[in-house]
Amino acid sequence: MDVMKIANGAPMWIACGIPVVFVVIQAILFAKGAYGAGKKLGLTDTQMKKAIKSSAVTSIGPAIVVLSSMLSLLITVGAPVGWMRLSMIGSVMFESIAAGLGTSAVGVTLGTDPMTKEALSMAVWTMILCSVGWVLFATFSANKMDKIEHKLSKGNSGTLTTIASAAIIGVFSAMVASHLSKPIYFLIQKADAVAMAGANKNAIACILGAVIMYVLTTIADKKEVGWLKEWSLTITIIGAMIITAII
Repeated sequence: MDVMKIANGAPMWIACGIPVVFVVIQAILFAKGAYGAGKKLGLTDTQMKKAIKSSAVTSIGPAIVVLSSMLSLLITVGAPVGWMRLSMIGSVMFESIAAGLGTSAVGVTLGTDPMTKEALSMAVWTMILCSVGWVLFATFSANKMDKIEHKLSKGNSGTLTTIASAAIIGVFSAMVASHLSKPIYFLIQKADAVAMAGANKNAIACILGAVIMYVLTTIADKKEVGWLKEWSLTITIIGAMIITAII
């Protein structure tokens, strides 16, 4: 039997659908809990609806990126596994690396050699086992984060906001820096044309994203366009993707 028929068969859809259902249920429970917490804090219905709308709009851009990235996993390990993994993790870079390491253990190069049953099995097991650490860390550390936050901020909410903002800026800066430096690194290493082209496109996308976001934020602030602030991330991501693909 063709291995991709197994990867895209009904049993695989059922097996992968079960954890996705749990993720959806978890999201609903979190949303209900957040809404209830907002009510206890005295937030009005208007404020709650505005927060829900802003969150929903902001998530569109990253969701489209994940959806487009899922195409690579769809080709290599099948639609059910790609759907399940990116519904839970959302990082196609991690999933691709993990799947590649799994298939290489049985002598198959992901995306180049024909997929075998053993390689598919190794790819799925590697993707799942390599993410167990994140689940365990979150499970045993989540209830302690509140104490850590209070110790770091010493009860000052402004300090906590600064720490959270700095952490987000640091994470995104590290991601962007890696993409901006790769063309130079590949040039020094005399990488092949395909690798150089990919690195250059990633760097261009980062630069375009920064420019588009700056323009949109400036316009939104000067003209006081509320909806533009909400849609700026989505417009930036999609705009940078389209322009980079064209050039």
